[in-house]
Amino acid sequence: MNKLLGNAPRHPGLWLDNVRNTDNNWQSTPITCIPTQTQGRHELTQLCSQLAQLSQQGRWVVLINPPSIGYKPLLTSAGVRMDRILLVHTKDAVETLWAMEKALTSGTSSAVITWTSPLDARDGRRLQLVAKSARAMGIVLEEVNSHLLCDARNLPHEHIKHTLFGSAVH
Repeated sequence: MNKLLGNAPRHPGLWLDNVRNTDNNWQSTPITCIPTQTQGRHELTQLCSQLAQLSQQGRWVVLINPPSIGYKPLLTSAGVRMDRILLVHTKDAVETLWAMEKALTSGTSSAVITWTSPLDARDGRRLQLVAKSARAMGIVLEEVNSHLLCDARNLPHEHIKHTLFGSAVH
């Protein structure tokens, strides 16, 4: 048996694949992680036509922790049925991934889009495992500038006025 394994790790938990390959076509894989610098606005614009088709299926299009980027007019103008949009707001990263997992595997959603800070290797592995039983398209928009927003929250108010952000700091 040792000859068959060769140099491969012996424990299956160590067989990690790369979940961050964003060069793949997002339509062919159930969950795609995309780093974003626009809070997901550019990526959501690219997904609009697909989301319009998916919203016509009668299942939910789930948006988890969407920022204030004007997604409602964007989706409406693309023909997405707004009565099929389900908004989920979570309090932390653990709850965010749990909500995404449940929405992807429930069978009641056609697409799940999640806004979060960059995922670590453990969370990436968790998404890989969820992808095996996902019954909906999943998109994770990782905000690469999230550390700037966290730093801005800790600044006095007069410093916030002088910083240049694409949107308001919450």
